[in-house]
Amino acid sequence: MGYGEALTSNVNHQTEYPMHIAKQLAIFLDNRPGTLARVADALAEAKINIYAVSTSDTVDHSVIRLVVSDYRKALHVFESHGTLVVEDDVLVVEGTNKPGELARIAHALARAKINIEYCYCATPPDARKGLLILRVANPTQALKVLNSLD
Repeated sequence: MGYGEALTSNVNHQTEYPMHIAKQLAIFLDNRPGTLARVADALAEAKINIYAVSTSDTVDHSVIRLVVSDYRKALHVFESHGTLVVEDDVLVVEGTNKPGELARIAHALARAKINIEYCYCATPPDARKGLLILRVANPTQALKVLNSLD
């Protein structure tokens, strides 16, 4: 049972560090009802947890970006459903849930001339920490820059 034509990027295993480079899965699928449900079902059946998800749409397809608990296993799941998978490195940043935190991160990367290509996050209002996913031009350098922040 396939869920449509797809292009996917993958996420590295989550580490114990509050900030690390991971593999992101970005899959391009038909923009129809039930597509995300079938993706989530396939990952749940394989016992793969989704740590972060973002979707965006275009006229004829949807892009689903995922950070998951086991990207290698997720690659196998997607490939077995006929989904094309492409790996991409992203930064996973656990940050303080307070005003100005994203600004602090964005300014540090800007000073280092590292472009943020896109980012996504979600945090409950009362949470002390949040998770930010950043696709940057140079993940290794960006990690060094962000690790040097106080």
